[in-house]
Amino acid sequence: MGKSASKQFAEEVLRCHNDYRMKHQAPPLKLSSKLSKEAARYAESLASTRILKHSVESSRGSCGENLAWASYDQTGKDVADRWYDEVKQYNFNRHFTAMVWKSTKQLGVGKAIASDGSSFVVARYSPAGNITNQGHFENNVLPAKSSS
Repeated sequence: MGKSASKQFAEEVLRCHNDYRMKHQAPPLKLSSKLSKEAARYAESLASTRILKHSVESSRGSCGENLAWASYDQTGKDVADRWYDEVKQYNFNRHFTAMVWKSTKQLGVGKAIASDGSSFVVARYSPAGNITNQGHFENNVLPAKSSS
């Protein structure tokens, strides 16, 4: 994927995140080139193994992370919408939570295409959302405002 294509893709993912964040009264994220480089590097390694699994960094809690795989080349909106739509599964799960976590400031996005044409997308969030510590969730994941 060319540089401008990857930048366009990242900006689309960012724009969708910020639309959802606004709905949940969370301030907009900024793209971080450092996080995007790391996300792109990790997306490449996922594409080479074709196994979708969370990174060591995310399991250590040094960054938040969302992953997406599809058998085709995904658009930024596809990916963001899929992560957000998991809120409908009523257990505010990890993907959705990372997207709208109020105290997160920065987003990094990477995408890689595997040899079979499937695509792997990695989003990195900083600071990472902290779901486990008491009170953090309630203070950082606010309910969506109705669009009336």
